[in-house]
Amino acid sequence: MIFDTKESTIEVGGMSIDYVVFGRGSKPMVIIPGLTFKRLRGTGITLAHMYRDFTDDFRVYVFDRRKDIPDGYSVEDIADEIYSAMKALSLEKACVLGVSQGGMAVQYLAMEHPEMVEKLVLGVTLSRPNPTMREAVAEWTALTENGDLEGLVLNSMRRGYPPEKFNKFRLIMPAIVKAGKPKDPTEFMRMAKACLTCDTYDSLNEIKCPTLVIGDRQDNIVTGEASVEIAEKMGCELVMFDGYCHSAYEEKAFNKEVFRFFTEQSEN
Repeated sequence: MIFDTKESTIEVGGMSIDYVVFGRGSKPMVIIPGLTFKRLRGTGITLAHMYRDFTDDFRVYVFDRRKDIPDGYSVEDIADEIYSAMKALSLEKACVLGVSQGGMAVQYLAMEHPEMVEKLVLGVTLSRPNPTMREAVAEWTALTENGDLEGLVLNSMRRGYPPEKFNKFRLIMPAIVKAGKPKDPTEFMRMAKACLTCDTYDSLNEIKCPTLVIGDRQDNIVTGEASVEIAEKMGCELVMFDGYCHSAYEEKAFNKEVFRFFTEQSEN
């Protein structure tokens, strides 16, 4: 299998969690993706290719959200899922990358279970809800409740991508929208509302591991200011892009910064 990729499911604590693992390195790396319309199953090769620059140095684990998302779901619940899955797989002192909603969750993981995280990257995320995030979730909720799933996909893409990249999709937009619609709108809505439960700002100084924050000034979902305030509160390294928008995590430059941070020697 390419990059030694494997897809599996772990049963732990009454939860069923899908995950993908790839790479031949000895160092564990954990990726927690953001809110998405599609589940992880079937994406192993795509993810391994996306993070192929990490495969020589790391054994990379990407965890999905639990199956059967409950009402009242929170990002702290996601952190509990990650912890349970990592413990079950004997993953400790991992390099952890959290993207968007995943970045919200791994803040709780690093605070509550510091032994699990050696280094932390918080990508295009926030530590407390802001008006832009609230507006986005309100729009997604309204579109989902109205059954306008095509509008939901388009709204997410407009917010997530820079205009020039969004326009490049126009010719294939019908296919993207058809393939991208969530199979379970109620589940998606519960996961989307979980973004509003993140409230770590006042406790960020409890995160003691080396941390890198990556944001984009044109982010129209969490905002660039959210990344800046996390880095300023923690006194940690900050990398800000300008023009990738919320989809910065799809760019080679993003992965280059993550790889550089995870592989460089810590000063302490």
